[in-house]
Amino acid sequence: MIYVGIVGAIVLALAAVAAQASTTEAKVEKPENTNEPDVIMPTKVSRPGCEETDSCYVPHIITIKQGEQVTWLNGDVAFHSVTSGLYGNPSDLFDSGHLDPQEKFTVPFNETGTFDYFCTLHPWMVGKVIVE
Repeated sequence: MIYVGIVGAIVLALAAVAAQASTTEAKVEKPENTNEPDVIMPTKVSRPGCEETDSCYVPHIITIKQGEQVTWLNGDVAFHSVTSGLYGNPSDLFDSGHLDPQEKFTVPFNETGTFDYFCTLHPWMVGKVIVE
């Protein structure tokens, strides 16, 4: 009889822990917009050479639909920027300013077209957003 009581108490305790765990799990939800990067500036792109393999921004050309956004991540240890236009001829559509390492920058694209961009600090770094 004592054995049945102990087993019953253990089962009730485990049920309570399981109920609490499932409640805790239910409260943890992934946000709809996690702002995951679409384009990454990888390590060592502050040195010339990445332009030879189109790896300064990865991917260096991205195609999206009208109304979508693009998020860039500075995955390098150096400062970088994401500035619309071409080096020496910025278009003033968007400019991240200097991005710290691991900092993100997001731009919504509401118009169709092809949008060139570059890094103001490293002119060999170029990329393109194509909005369909």
